[in-house]
Amino acid sequence: MKKALIFGILSPILAIVLALGRAYYHYDVWQYPGEDIVLEISPGEGFSSINGKLVRQGIISSGRVFHRACQFQGVMQKFRAGQFKIMGGSTMKEVLDTLLFGKPITTAVTIPEGKNLYEIAKILENSLVIERASDFISLAKNKDFIKNLGIHGDNAEGYLYPETYNFTPNQKAEAIIRAMVDQFKNKTKNLSLKKEHLTPYEIITLASIVEKETGAKHERPMIAGVFFNRLHKKMRLQSDPTTIYGIWESYQGNLKKDHLLQVTPYNTYKIPALPVGPICNPGLEAIKAVLNPESHSYLYFVSQNDGTHIFTKTYEDHKKAVEDYQINRKNREGKSWRDLSKKENSKAL
Repeated sequence: MKKALIFGILSPILAIVLALGRAYYHYDVWQYPGEDIVLEISPGEGFSSINGKLVRQGIISSGRVFHRACQFQGVMQKFRAGQFKIMGGSTMKEVLDTLLFGKPITTAVTIPEGKNLYEIAKILENSLVIERASDFISLAKNKDFIKNLGIHGDNAEGYLYPETYNFTPNQKAEAIIRAMVDQFKNKTKNLSLKKEHLTPYEIITLASIVEKETGAKHERPMIAGVFFNRLHKKMRLQSDPTTIYGIWESYQGNLKKDHLLQVTPYNTYKIPALPVGPICNPGLEAIKAVLNPESHSYLYFVSQNDGTHIFTKTYEDHKKAVEDYQINRKNREGKSWRDLSKKENSKAL
């Protein structure tokens, strides 16, 4: 009787000790025997799916122990989306720490100044950050989503700040757009986006035109001044980049006279005002140029074919500059906007 009582008491204790021993072995002793492996957790993926994935790939030795460990620590809902590198020889504890606290694998993607949302979508697709450029474009044009971001326009153009970002592969377009708009807000938070009779949205619109018209940093305030002069005189801006943006999805890379005659909300050869919205995503210097334009009397500028421009005050002088620098082939030979960086560096010295 006494032995039976002792056995009855000790058996559950022994079972608990054995269970704890097994759990300890699976959690702290057993090691993933494979090579380093990348585990991907999809946005919104549930715990059971993650647990099953770890078991199927042999990364953990017991799905039940992993479940109990996560349940005990209250972390079942705390897994992050992304790709994580699991090192060969990792214990279950180390695997869990990697998934909860480790840095996900990211891809550095540089968005240059002056790219529009269509170009940005293609850059992201080519970098394998998003699966389809069309998803990014569609969301960037979603009016409800744009309104939710605090943008007073029909799309995200102008607010996708040009910067180098670290995105995870196959990231959702929503997260990317939010990150870029947040960066815009962060970069411009110390600027007062007010200028004469322009709204903040119109300032970004004009900054996007300045960004597209010149790659020469020192020219931006001067070109901004030209556009302000034309706006004051109610002259058309006659900017090729705005016209191109208005036909972007059908544009084949060669601006023709027919394009200049085509009426769109962006064709500043036809409308005596700013286009309906930004045509690209300007950098901080272009925005500052619009906020602090150079004061002068110039109304025209024409490319010198090397990334810089000749500025003129009258239409007659402008026609002569066009003749000299655009029609005269001799003045075009051997010149390229790619030489601009050399000029910019020499001005900085």
